[in-house]
Amino acid sequence: MNTTLHPAHETEAKPQRAVLLGVGNILLSDEGVGVRLVERILDRHRLPAGVAVLDGGTCAMEMLEDLEHLDLLVIADCVRSGRTPGSVVVLRDEEVPAFFRTKLSPHQVGLADVLATLRFIGRAPRRTVVVGIEPQSLATGMSLSSAVRAALPLAEEALLDTLAGGGCALAALREAA
Repeated sequence: MNTTLHPAHETEAKPQRAVLLGVGNILLSDEGVGVRLVERILDRHRLPAGVAVLDGGTCAMEMLEDLEHLDLLVIADCVRSGRTPGSVVVLRDEEVPAFFRTKLSPHQVGLADVLATLRFIGRAPRRTVVVGIEPQSLATGMSLSSAVRAALPLAEEALLDTLAGGGCALAALREAA
């Protein structure tokens, strides 16, 4: 199984139950940006209690139980929306199922099925937000394109703002250099 659960660091506030989920294929350059964004968050921030981070890679159905009854699900992903490469895209709640209907990659098909299953059985997250970056390259390779690398700070800020808006503020581990 490709899913890794990282326990949250303890803080004093009692946050809501949330998951930050990074998905994508790191072997296809910009397709792996969701996983890279989550790694960036883990390297730079302390997670409050109640917040878990999942590296979903390209798996989906294996995460069904991890995503049940959440207050907030935040998905970091590569988002092909036809915008300029490097554009940061934020989709909220009802925009998310429409995004996944396009089924642009295998992990998105699986994730769409997981979210639909959770809705069907009455265990869907209360709120779902996708924060993504428009890719420049989906070629084989483990490096992100220059446009996507340049967008990482803005996408990180969007992820942090989304989590904070859901009652799950993250503290910086150290000052950014």
